[in-house]
Amino acid sequence: MLAMLGVVLGIVGVSATGVAAYSVWDAAQAIGANAVVLDEEKALPPSLGAIEGGVNILLVGSDSCEGQDVALFPRCANDDSPGERNDVTMLVHISDEPRRVTVISFPRDMLVPIPSCPKEDGSGDYSAMSSQMINASYMYGGLACTVLTVEQLTGEEIHFAAAIRWTGVINMSDAIGGVDVCVAGDISDVHTGLNLTAGNHTLVGVEALQFLRIRHGIGDGSDLGRISNQQQFMSSMVRKLQSESVLANPGTLLNLAGTLISQVSQGQLVLSSGLTSPTLMVQIAMAVKDVPYEDIVFVQYPTEYAGGDGASRVIPVKDAAAALFAALAANQPLTLTGDASQGFGVEVTGEAVQPDTTATDEATGETPAAGETTAAETPVAEERVELPSTIAGQTAAQTTCTVPEG
Repeated sequence: MLAMLGVVLGIVGVSATGVAAYSVWDAAQAIGANAVVLDEEKALPPSLGAIEGGVNILLVGSDSCEGQDVALFPRCANDDSPGERNDVTMLVHISDEPRRVTVISFPRDMLVPIPSCPKEDGSGDYSAMSSQMINASYMYGGLACTVLTVEQLTGEEIHFAAAIRWTGVINMSDAIGGVDVCVAGDISDVHTGLNLTAGNHTLVGVEALQFLRIRHGIGDGSDLGRISNQQQFMSSMVRKLQSESVLANPGTLLNLAGTLISQVSQGQLVLSSGLTSPTLMVQIAMAVKDVPYEDIVFVQYPTEYAGGDGASRVIPVKDAAAALFAALAANQPLTLTGDASQGFGVEVTGEAVQPDTTATDEATGETPAAGETTAAETPVAEERVELPSTIAGQTAAQTTCTVPEG
């Protein structure tokens, strides 16, 4: 999703030319034709400034074999796991002013109630279920059902949603130009085919997807470790998108925009109807483009192991989750009290340096809008909320390194 926001920023920057303006119009047509309707009655904002108020966006990474290269995904050739599940489920919360971004990952093996969901063909509804792994929601009712499931679990309204398949992830990572990651020791995983030596790597294409999917061979071999690994990747991607190598490079941004459009037309990327509006996408991008690293926080929804016959499954820890969502509702800055290693997959190695946007402002001659700060100004200190130590996570201000299993 953050890559998609980078695409939108690129469209804004270059759409003054005739070719780019046509591309925006053509993109809206291509994307809109394949959208999933969540709520047709919601009015879209009219202006091109940052979106007003807060917004929640659900992001899904699905495991569908449809349209995938069977040479890369052997199980697709054997069709040994039919159906499409939400293998990755994340809720992106963008706050009102002052802007903050919180990304909440939901373990795919977490047992939750799944509400009654409409069938994709409009023929009726699927029955509600009292306890299923959250990754079954997509199989029972597509993106809309996963939205309803997360809304029921969290009590949060989800305004927009998107789902991407494996090939879409490969192509989007190529378009970005790769994402830098760190591994603390050699990794060799027969399940995903990923082989990395200890040290720093720039991952593109298939390797990027393998890194996001890996769980065996890192941390404790669980999905919780995999989430920590994904958070390292996303944190690094945020830093790259805010750097000059992407947002100040029109060629890279146009390539991202073209890739996004092609993934929609090829069925590798699905957007809810609201996200098909270029205006709305620009407003979301404008809201997040300058958020400080320390206020871009990645957390795991708190869980504990179910025990008994469901020993490999986890269940929600709702008291800890309530503290998180109360802080988000109050738009308070978050402090993680546990270290990133609680997510079982990474260790903190350093602190990232925030890009200085002052030079950019001076070069463009732009004057910040009322209430908007620049890098040279000192923000007013706010009391930070210390999250329960059972909530694992990391921020974009932290550089982390994946820890091999054992």
